[in-house]
Amino acid sequence: MNAQVSDFEVPFYQPVGNECALFETAQNNGLPLLLKGPTGCGKTRFVEHMAARTGRKLYTVACHDDLSAADLIGRYLLRGGETEWVDGPLTRAVREGAICYLDEVVEARKDVTVVLHPLTDNRRTLMLDRTGEELVAPKGFMLVASYNPGYQNVLKRMKPSTRQRFLSASFDFPEASIEIEVVTQESGLGRERVAPLIRLAGHIRALSGMDLEEGVSTRLLIYAAQLIAGGMPIDQALQAAIVEPLTDEADVQTALRDLIAVVYG
Repeated sequence: MNAQVSDFEVPFYQPVGNECALFETAQNNGLPLLLKGPTGCGKTRFVEHMAARTGRKLYTVACHDDLSAADLIGRYLLRGGETEWVDGPLTRAVREGAICYLDEVVEARKDVTVVLHPLTDNRRTLMLDRTGEELVAPKGFMLVASYNPGYQNVLKRMKPSTRQRFLSASFDFPEASIEIEVVTQESGLGRERVAPLIRLAGHIRALSGMDLEEGVSTRLLIYAAQLIAGGMPIDQALQAAIVEPLTDEADVQTALRDLIAVVYG
């Protein structure tokens, strides 16, 4: 399990709608929030930004196939010859009135949903069966989850009974003018050199669902811009940061390189 705790330095985030106001309203009213959108479109950065902006500690959990309820709640561990209870990140967030962010929550095992349900209704409770505790979430606690609807399948689909316990916001890649500002800010590359990257991204995203499962993320564009800003030739930077990460298919890679040649030609 990958659980990270953030400090309060506010990371850069460029709002694209009313998502910041929605987050603050949800937080002030003790409501859970679900973020939906493609990989690398800014969901995690948004949560990091809002946690720092509102002065809340953030516990981030990268969900995966083996993530169980015990990983979130905690377990007894043997330390120094004695058995000691150790809280998981969800339990720590509840005790401290912090934010717990479950990234790609649908990837976790099904028993996780059972744990989340009492925290996402009027009870706002977390039951620790192993210790016999029933924790009531304080006012500052907030549960945030995210997933990518485009990658859902029959086995990993979020049930309506779970979705309807959350407020929800859809994220997508920002419009070109905003994405230019984001990539410029994050990479240090000049706007005039970032603009062709964003044009390229638009062309590639138009192919998603056909030759590509998903379009190029803003995250990958930032990586490419950082390589270029560091002095790497453009063709090498785009090969490493865009072509290779997007596909393993040789013919699709060739098509992407042809597209790059047109944009930068």
